[in-house]
Amino acid sequence: MAQQELYTETTLTALIPALTRRDLATVWRTLRVWAIVLAANLAGTLVFAFVGARTGIFTPEAGAALAQLSAQTMAHPFLHTATSGAAAGWLIGLMVWLPPPAGPARPLIIIILTYAVAVFQLPHVIVGSVEAAYGMFTGAVGVGDYLGRFLLPTLIGNTLGGTALVALLNHAPIAGELQQPVRRGGRAPA
Repeated sequence: MAQQELYTETTLTALIPALTRRDLATVWRTLRVWAIVLAANLAGTLVFAFVGARTGIFTPEAGAALAQLSAQTMAHPFLHTATSGAAAGWLIGLMVWLPPPAGPARPLIIIILTYAVAVFQLPHVIVGSVEAAYGMFTGAVGVGDYLGRFLLPTLIGNTLGGTALVALLNHAPIAGELQQPVRRGGRAPA
């Protein structure tokens, strides 16, 4: 709704041209957009986690709650994190497709989808990065744990879930129309 650049949503909209054109230049541009948006989003989470872990801005109770969230975020094996991350990517990716036709119900759609991710404790590469990085910056886990037990499996899962389950399903019904040449006047030949 705010037109921000979030990684999971960007994976979908950036992928449509690559699915349509299927050339190396378009794929490269898609990967470049993904890398820039992911790096910027992760930088924000790392700064927030660092400030939270190192400056004492949180009460002891809030710090303990964040430490518990961090431990839960890092508790699962690679395959579990990747597969549940795919479900999170799918749900968050739906936020690209569902709100526009929902009209005034847009906020409700967004609340329901993000609530489902939270209730089912599905990992999200950006939101969960704050939790995982908090553990890293407090010394509860190492950099390798952050990268290997959280970031990589969650990134794989979110990307596959968001792109494969949403972009491909939404692209498939119109793929034939997108491949047809367009005549003058904006109409495809009959």
